[in-house]
Amino acid sequence: MSEKDHVNETEIEKASDGEVVVEDKDQEDEYEKVCFMCRRPESIAGKMMDLPNNICVCQDCMQKSFDIMSNGQFDYSQLLNIPGMQIFSVSDAEKTVPKKQKLKKKKEKEVQKPVLDIKDIPAPHKIKAKLDDFVVGQEHAKKAMAVAVYNHYKRVATDTMDDIEIEKSNMLMIGPTGCGKTYLVKTLAKLLDVPLAITDATSLTEAGYIGDDIESVVSKLLAAAENDVEKAERGIIFIDEIDKIAKKKNTNQRDVSGESVQQGMLKLLEGSEVEVPVGANSKNAMVPLTTVNTRNILFICGGAFPDLDKIIKERLTKQATIGFNAELKDKYDKDKKILEKVAIEDLRNFGMIPEFLGRLPIVFTLQGLDEDMLVKILKEPKNAILKQYQKLLALDEVKLEFNDDSLRAIAEKAIKKNTGARALRAIIEEFMLDIMYEIPKDDSIGQVIITREYIEGTGGPLIMLRGQEPLQISMH
Repeated sequence: MSEKDHVNETEIEKASDGEVVVEDKDQEDEYEKVCFMCRRPESIAGKMMDLPNNICVCQDCMQKSFDIMSNGQFDYSQLLNIPGMQIFSVSDAEKTVPKKQKLKKKKEKEVQKPVLDIKDIPAPHKIKAKLDDFVVGQEHAKKAMAVAVYNHYKRVATDTMDDIEIEKSNMLMIGPTGCGKTYLVKTLAKLLDVPLAITDATSLTEAGYIGDDIESVVSKLLAAAENDVEKAERGIIFIDEIDKIAKKKNTNQRDVSGESVQQGMLKLLEGSEVEVPVGANSKNAMVPLTTVNTRNILFICGGAFPDLDKIIKERLTKQATIGFNAELKDKYDKDKKILEKVAIEDLRNFGMIPEFLGRLPIVFTLQGLDEDMLVKILKEPKNAILKQYQKLLALDEVKLEFNDDSLRAIAEKAIKKNTGARALRAIIEEFMLDIMYEIPKDDSIGQVIITREYIEGTGGPLIMLRGQEPLQISMH
């Protein structure tokens, strides 16, 4: 092959105002053609037809032009009604059309390989082992979730293989605030290659009222599945704050965000065909609708259920307080595992209707966090808060360490706040502020050791200069 032929293959010569512009084909491939008439790119309008003078027209616009001309009564002005059509002459076209349509092609997203492949249906112990890397404690909850997810996808896989129909295993998670309900589901979403929608029950209202319709939870799942109905029909929906739709007591007003929402969700949980808007939360004339069958969608509901412990204590201490089998009134006052004794009767007294509870057969509780669990949460998970700060300071070439006593002090402060693991972040942000501000000032600092005295405000952290003994300084 001659050198001249090689140049013709790899380069494009374009004459513009007497100049020769040489461009690589690879560079030109970054751009896509745009229809001159409707201005839609090739990725939307489909394959383009190339006309003289570097004009590209999509097949739809070409067909419209032919239809207008084949009427017999051809009127040139009709062509101007086509959006974007502004051609008056070939010379005008040459002025208005650029030599290259400057619209960059969208880069394809890199597909991340999931940690667990649901096509192989990983066994429950494998799912739980992956959850252990991120979530501390809550052994019973992790086991229950792993088994439920495993059974759900076995059910989906064997849907048409047998005469025996397996019922859906929807779940209800009960636990105090900050114990890791939402975090458990979010972690599960990262590990499994299935569409998962996390939604909130607080914004749901009865159909016809301002707020999200009940079907909006399914439309969020459809969006997570990139509008693929088949993919969405084997997904998972997590409805948080489910206790906020409890039946309101002693009210004369219409309960549009309580009992009526529970009633509206009955068919959704059991399995029915739901019409949902594509790409929007509410139905209207401008949004296309599609039908999604919820029979194979796994629903996980979670809530803190405040004051449920009082209802459980009331039921447990109903027995007579006189005689040999008497129950002491204060027997359960300091029982940290009181929520584990929950019964359907207690949830009904809380305000959940029996039909709703009947569609959530798996009920399990998460423990409130004690001091030991909070210490583990600080240092053990893969993305623990302490590891995040250690990485931040490592970028400044400073080593950050925490004494065991300092971790205990942080956990003690968090328990007093009574907001679970959420309190840890607030406490650490407070005392790390001065350190993150002062350390970058001095390049000679090589190591910082956080002490109990610094957490409690009675001393400072240990600062170690590069190649020297630790020095305690005050930052308060």
